[in-house]
Amino acid sequence: MFDRVIVVDWSAANLPTSLTNRANAVWIGCHDAEGGAEWHHRTRAAAEAQLVTLIDTASAAGQRLLIGFDFAMGYPGGFAARLTGEARAEAVWHWLSRAITDQDNRNNRFEVATRINAAFPEGPGPFWSHPSGQSWPGLPFRRAGIDYAALGLSETRAAEAAVPRAKSPWMLFNPGSVGSQSLLGLPMIHRLAQLPDVAVWPFAAPDAPVVLAEVYPSLLAGPVAILANAEGLTADQAQVRLLSRALFQLARADRLSPLFEAPPEAAEEGWILGAHHAPLLVEALTWP
Repeated sequence: MFDRVIVVDWSAANLPTSLTNRANAVWIGCHDAEGGAEWHHRTRAAAEAQLVTLIDTASAAGQRLLIGFDFAMGYPGGFAARLTGEARAEAVWHWLSRAITDQDNRNNRFEVATRINAAFPEGPGPFWSHPSGQSWPGLPFRRAGIDYAALGLSETRAAEAAVPRAKSPWMLFNPGSVGSQSLLGLPMIHRLAQLPDVAVWPFAAPDAPVVLAEVYPSLLAGPVAILANAEGLTADQAQVRLLSRALFQLARADRLSPLFEAPPEAAEEGWILGAHHAPLLVEALTWP
C-alpha cells in the first residue's frame, strides 16, 4: 500500500526550458486520497529539489510513497561490470554521479557517452545518436555499424522486449529516445537512494517507506492522447496525471502486487513497473 504516488516525466533539455512552452520541461504529477496535482520545472535541479521535499514531507508524516521515473534505471546485462567492475546497476549510478556535470541543464552527456564508448576497443561502443550538425568522434550518429554481440552486450534489455515501443537506453537522441534522460537521471537516482528509508526497485525489495521505480507512461498512450486533446495539455503533463492516478488507484485497491513481479534479468537491468499490465492500468483510470 502507498499513501501517495508520484510520476516524473524527466527531460534531457540542454538549457533551462521555456517559461511558456512547457513541452520539454520536467513534469511531476502526484495522486493521493485528496486528488491530484502537477508541477513543471525548467531545470532538472529544481525538479530534484522538489522531489527531496516531497520525500521529506512524506517521511515526516509517516506516509508511504511510490515515485516512478520515465527513464531506464539500468542497462543490458554485462555493461555494469564492464564499466565499473561490479555487475550492479547501483555501481553505474555511482559512476555516472561522478562523471556527469549538469548545471542549469547545461551538461556533458555526449562527452560522457563518448568516453564510455572508448572503453570498448572491439569496435564502436554501445551508445549512439547525437544532434545533427554536431561532431562527437567515437559516438556514431546512426545505429548502423555497432556490433553489440562483439561488444558482449545486447541492444535492448528484457524490459524493452516486454514493452516493444520502449527505446534502447543506448539511443541518446531523436524522437522517443531515452538514453540521454537516463544518463542525466541516474545520478539523481544515486543521490535519492542515499536518503533514509528509500529503496529502488527491482534492485531492492519494494517494502521501504519510499520506493523508486522505472515507469513507461506510454502504456497509457490512448487515454493520454484523449486527455491532452480535450484539455489542451502537453502530453507530458497528461502522462504524469494519468499514470500517477492509475498507480494510486491500484495501490488503494491493493492490486499493485502483480506489477512488482520481474524476471531474473531485472536484478541487473531494471524493469518497467507495469510491463505486461497496460490493460489493468487503463482499467484503473475508470475506477471511482
